[in-house]
Amino acid sequence: MSSSAPAEAASAAGTHKDPVTGEMISKQELKRREKQRAKEAAKASKAAAAPPPAAKEKGEAKPSEEELNPNQYYELRARQIKHLKETQKPNPYPHKFHLHRAAMAPKASSLQAPDSKTRGNSLAGRIHNIRASGSKLRFYDLHGEGAKVQIMATQQDASDPDSFVATHEIFKRGDIVGVIGTPSRTKKGELSISPSQMILLSPNLHQLPSSHFGLKDQETRYRKRYLDLILNENTRKLFITRSKIINYIRRFLDTQGFMEVETPMTSMLAGGATAKPFITHHNDLNLDLFLRVAPELYLKQLVVGGLDRVYEIGRVFRNEGIDLTHNPEFTICEFYMAYADMEDLMEITEAMIEGLVKSLNGGSTKITYHPDGNKGVEGAREVVLDFQRPWKRYDMIGTLEEKLGVKFPPGQTLHTDKTNKFLRELCVKHKVECSEPRTNARLLDKLVGEFIEPLCQSPAFIVGHPQVMSPLAKWHRSRPGLCERFEGFMCGKEFCNAYTELNDPFEQRLRFEEQVRQKEQGDDEAQGIDETFIDALEHALPPTGGWGIGIDRLVMFLTDSTNIKEVLLFPAMKPLEAVPGPASNPGGPPLGPSGQI
Repeated sequence: MSSSAPAEAASAAGTHKDPVTGEMISKQELKRREKQRAKEAAKASKAAAAPPPAAKEKGEAKPSEEELNPNQYYELRARQIKHLKETQKPNPYPHKFHLHRAAMAPKASSLQAPDSKTRGNSLAGRIHNIRASGSKLRFYDLHGEGAKVQIMATQQDASDPDSFVATHEIFKRGDIVGVIGTPSRTKKGELSISPSQMILLSPNLHQLPSSHFGLKDQETRYRKRYLDLILNENTRKLFITRSKIINYIRRFLDTQGFMEVETPMTSMLAGGATAKPFITHHNDLNLDLFLRVAPELYLKQLVVGGLDRVYEIGRVFRNEGIDLTHNPEFTICEFYMAYADMEDLMEITEAMIEGLVKSLNGGSTKITYHPDGNKGVEGAREVVLDFQRPWKRYDMIGTLEEKLGVKFPPGQTLHTDKTNKFLRELCVKHKVECSEPRTNARLLDKLVGEFIEPLCQSPAFIVGHPQVMSPLAKWHRSRPGLCERFEGFMCGKEFCNAYTELNDPFEQRLRFEEQVRQKEQGDDEAQGIDETFIDALEHALPPTGGWGIGIDRLVMFLTDSTNIKEVLLFPAMKPLEAVPGPASNPGGPPLGPSGQI
């Protein structure tokens, strides 16, 4: 079986080598190319034997970039760069280009004024547009670090005027180039750089999408994020904002006296959250391990050890569905604070998120969100989110009783079979679907999702969770059967979760055993018993508040994004079907498997 796989892959990729490009292609494709090349050679021979064309037709022999399809463009460009590699005139892949410290990127604001005494600026960036005005004058739009500068290249400014035309024939859209020159102004007064020298630093072999239409296809944008970042400035700005959000949270916690730590990604038990884990294998130990679903249990062990305020920002992995708000791996921030409770954490959450929104929004606490993802479309639905403190709070059981017109069983009986029957009948009556296993926790969660979460448009807290839904939270000090927990919601979606931590090892064991019973009923997301964590609790965990936030979902709301793939640089994607030949990668060799899902 395994020995036949390479043969099948080779067959799919092609069995004949193209002597020009070195690709492995099919016999039919090779014949087509040879026939095309023979036709082009005959045409070139005929053109050479013909009388010289008129002066005005000079230079029209080469087709323009727009006239070529992606395959033709790639083949011609690859041939050109291979020739440069052989001749080294110039070297298409130099090792180093020296940038001026004052102009590390082509930012117009960093350029010296035209009348300054400076010898010149050295810039580097990617060519986005080329405009020629005869053979002795060319304009380039150079992009880099989120800025654009115009390059006005003339033969008279070149350090080697004789090679000016040949040098600038090499440059194509998408190339990375270095520019050495001085500031100048065009006839229209636009600030530009007049280069004495332009150097090819790295050629782009592929035909870029038209600068007018850009890159709009979502699939291509997510699968080729590098191309998306090259062409779409809004994508770049979004990920800069994401970085600012993470940095703000980190600075906020640092100023509150928290210490950032790192905990294991793999463990023998998947604990700390109700979620289905990924399984991996350790070869040396011959042991199956779980990728973490949350860092919670490790962080609380650190609090037991005397690190009273700890936090971690990192990836967690949950083997669940992919949709507009879920990705199998995502970024989470969790912190644990000794001698704090749920009320303290709600105040911290409000202060952190309100301050974050102000820092991103010029001091305003309001942002406009388009929940249908149709920003810019006439009549698009808008929701104004107000992060001003204090946020509204919804009691879970009380709100459900109000919305459904029923009286729920007492809190201390919410885990019983009698309550399970009551919840099942309630879901059937109100047409709320819940797949098996229909445990009390899952039925309650579905009812909350249907009747309470949609009420939370601006940020709000849902409080008063039953203990059966929160195996790691401490029981409520005045409401039997409930626990001290809150979830933060906005636009009907959860973005944070926190509670007063359970620090009673006897009660914790009972909670874990209940989770085991739920797992035996078929709930793949239920947790097992973590004996090491219970042992840590037996060494005394002080009264502690624990908090977690989904960074990706927070970024979605603060950047007006409705698809989580927009805020992940490399989101999980379904594998592409293997397509032999150029169709799998227009303008290039067939693509093999990618590391990206």
